[in-house]
Amino acid sequence: MKARLDQELAFHQTALNLRAYRQELLASNIANADTPNFKARDVNFGQALTSALGNRLGPLALATTAAGHQASATAQPLDRFALFRTQVQPNVDGNTVDMDVERAAFAENALHYEASLTFINGLLSGMQRAISGQ
Repeated sequence: MKARLDQELAFHQTALNLRAYRQELLASNIANADTPNFKARDVNFGQALTSALGNRLGPLALATTAAGHQASATAQPLDRFALFRTQVQPNVDGNTVDMDVERAAFAENALHYEASLTFINGLLSGMQRAISGQ
């Protein structure tokens, strides 16, 4: 039973970490909306979560494809999921931030983050009721 609970919570921990990282990227995009040549970045949440879960929820390290490669212990593990956003409307200054897209993505991501927290709370409440025999 403990292993199942750990597995469920590890999944939600990974999902919340990815949501929090995406929120940071979106906030950075909004903050740099007037910065010349700033390139907006985002995370494809579905692909990132699938990739993270495919690694058995372990550290998200770089692939070492040759014997001379060394694993990097200092790399930011979630940075590999950040992609540059495709430009909807070109700006003269080279900035690719579209405030409407960024605000909508920010609000949607915040909503999904809150929903995940609510789901985790329900899961833990259900476990607590089961343990106490209610």
